[in-house]
Amino acid sequence: MRILSGIQPSGALHLGNYFGMMRPAIELQEQGEAYYFIADYHSMTSLFDAGARRRHTQDVALDFLACGLDPARAVFFRQSDVPEVCELTWLLGTLTPMGLLERCHSFKDKTAKGLPVNHGLFAYPVLMAADILLYDSQVVPVGRDQKQHVEVTRDIAIKFNEAYGATFVLPEPRIRDATAAVPGTDGQKMSKSYGNTIDIFGEEKATRKRIMSLVMDSRTPQEPKPDAEGNLAVQLLKLVAPEAAAREWEDRLRAGGLGYGDLKKALFDHYWEHFRHARARRAELEGNLDHVHDVLRQGALCARAVARTVLDRAKQNCGLL
Repeated sequence: MRILSGIQPSGALHLGNYFGMMRPAIELQEQGEAYYFIADYHSMTSLFDAGARRRHTQDVALDFLACGLDPARAVFFRQSDVPEVCELTWLLGTLTPMGLLERCHSFKDKTAKGLPVNHGLFAYPVLMAADILLYDSQVVPVGRDQKQHVEVTRDIAIKFNEAYGATFVLPEPRIRDATAAVPGTDGQKMSKSYGNTIDIFGEEKATRKRIMSLVMDSRTPQEPKPDAEGNLAVQLLKLVAPEAAAREWEDRLRAGGLGYGDLKKALFDHYWEHFRHARARRAELEGNLDHVHDVLRQGALCARAVARTVLDRAKQNCGLL
């Protein structure tokens, strides 16, 4: 089974990134051939600071390796170190209907909000399709909001296969329903664009303050909370705490007599403990950046070997070779 996933270097990674994409990807590296990349080309549609892109790219590499990505089990690389992806993007773009791109959520959401839209954002799904198809990917672990892009990839691949003969493997999305949408500090989906994130490796004091700021209702501690399972702190606690501990806090909230402040303190303690080993590993990696860069270089060599084969097959089928 060939697995493919990527993540943008657009800022500090947060719990939504971790539970929605990173942890499922790390678990899948035990189940097949995993190809994971840092999507620095994709970041260019919204990030225009070169220095920030370099820093964020390095941070993503550190975060992923610290959280358990194993270079011996997964191919880990920078998207821009595999230039074949840009060439394949053009080949796919010649068969991609405009209407298909106009219907994509990311483009529609931006235009609906009156935000400036560039060609990169409009053509984003074509580059994503190239990312996926370039490695004969069979399984693509994504968040629920990215499922449409995998469907678009399949549509584009089918059009190419129909036009030029069997060329691309049709990928399938894999979504973990339990963690497909991690709530942010305001109850909306956790997202950097909403400013409601909790970073995976946030500084202790700042993260504690952020968790203590979680939006709660105005009920007193004494009141029973029959809807405790929908409480924001409880939802997050179920992600970072052992199941029995999370259930105990939920039951206490439901019964009444538990203050929201105590619940938030418990959430912070479990969050801090959940990432304790990863924080230590990240500190080690920061002291050995040559190793991190070598992992990405070796990953790119492996990725390019596969990419070249698939690209040549596509070029052969469409008459460019």
